Amino acid sequence: PPAMSRRVVRQSKFRHVFGQPVKADQMYEDIRVSKVTWDSSFCAVNPKFLAIIVESGGGGAFMILPLAKTGRVDKNHPLVTGHTAPVLDIDWCPHNDNVIASASEDTTVMVWQVPDYVPVRNITEPVVTLEGHSKRVGIISWHPTARNVLLSAGCDNLVILWNVGTGEMLLALEDMHTDLIYNVGWNRNGSLLVTTCKDKKVRVIDPRKQQIMAEKAKPHDGARPIRAIFMADGKIFTTGFSKMSERQLGLWDLKNFEEPIALQEMDTSNGVLLPFYDPDSSIVYLCGKGDSSIRYFEITDEAPYVHYLNTYSSKEPQRGMGFMPKRGLDVSKCEIARFFKLHERKCEPIVMTVPRKSDLFQDDLYPDTPGPEPALEADEWLSGKDAEPILISLRDGYVPVKNRELKVVKKNILDNKPPPGTRRSHSTSNPDISRPALEEVLEEIRALKETVQAHEKRISDLENKLCQFTNGTD
Repeated sequence: PPAMSRRVVRQSKFRHVFGQPVKADQMYEDIRVSKVTWDSSFCAVNPKFLAIIVESGGGGAFMILPLAKTGRVDKNHPLVTGHTAPVLDIDWCPHNDNVIASASEDTTVMVWQVPDYVPVRNITEPVVTLEGHSKRVGIISWHPTARNVLLSAGCDNLVILWNVGTGEMLLALEDMHTDLIYNVGWNRNGSLLVTTCKDKKVRVIDPRKQQIMAEKAKPHDGARPIRAIFMADGKIFTTGFSKMSERQLGLWDLKNFEEPIALQEMDTSNGVLLPFYDPDSSIVYLCGKGDSSIRYFEITDEAPYVHYLNTYSSKEPQRGMGFMPKRGLDVSKCEIARFFKLHERKCEPIVMTVPRKSDLFQDDLYPDTPGPEPALEADEWLSGKDAEPILISLRDGYVPVKNRELKVVKKNILDNKPPPGTRRSHSTSNPDISRPALEEVLEEIRALKETVQAHEKRISDLENKLCQFTNGTD
């Protein structure tokens, strides 16, 4: 045989990565997953919590479950219900596992503080509401290395950067997108953005200079939505459709944005491919909305650059997908990724594992990975500083830290527009108490009364029990 054929099989420790669903009792059952038509993942996870956008009559809601709370979800489980229209996207803060942001059709972005315990009733009060978009907001994404910097993109074709700690708008990227923005992704140190748009262009943007640094028209010829993400080395990975509406993936180098480094056809299915990327293993996982499979590829520096590894297949299609950050994985089981697949009524974790015989810590699978400490403050980043993520070792596993409060110090109190919540209401006798504040007080009184009633009932139950014990004797 010709010498060529000897090294057909490429050496890679990820060749045998395999996916497995968890056992039935480790799933989250009885969740009414949102039916909104929007190409976001509908699910966000971190080492403490699972959050899922759910169906909700009037307004928009999402549910937050402690990770350990598997099984059937109580139908009265509290929801996060501050939005007045459907929630389209949610994202956990990478630097505080108790903080999550939500974007909604009601044109606002809200940031929430989630307690470590399960609250008794719905969470209705965000820590801060960010108002600046004029149409629905479909995309949010936290800055990877700067504290409290949050990006939102709306159907007003606007990208806004916020300082959540002050509740103010830092930057608005206007006149860059001529049509609906499909997705926005940060690079590893958060100095650049990559966006895809209905105008069929991929743009690389320096948000602080408010400049488009590079753009590529039609990386995929088809008309359906394109997605793009940054690789750790600055290359760009895209998914899209060919003219014949086959699904494609592409890899691009900014130094020569004209020609793809790699372009591969996959299949003809019309679900948009959501790419999830793990920079530590250099694996991209592609989850099609409405597909029942997850395909994964290793990205390397040698041709063909994008190497197909395998496909995890199942029977049921996915409505959405959550992707656990590296520090939330079980290193003792050689788990290199964990997905949270949304069905219509449940969420099913899927574990991706590299088979190894040894029980020892496999340091080649787990290089140091971004931890929960931000590398920069918001104003340092805004002034032009860049910093790589602060890495931690997973050798002894990661233990989540205790709940830290997000403090919002409003800077713009003297703005001409009164801050939300201080609108004078004429329906109360005291003009200084706003309607929401009044309702909050009433709500608290109601709750306390309920608690008092419950305690009184419990006391009388215990007294009855006492009577039975003493059998009528004093």
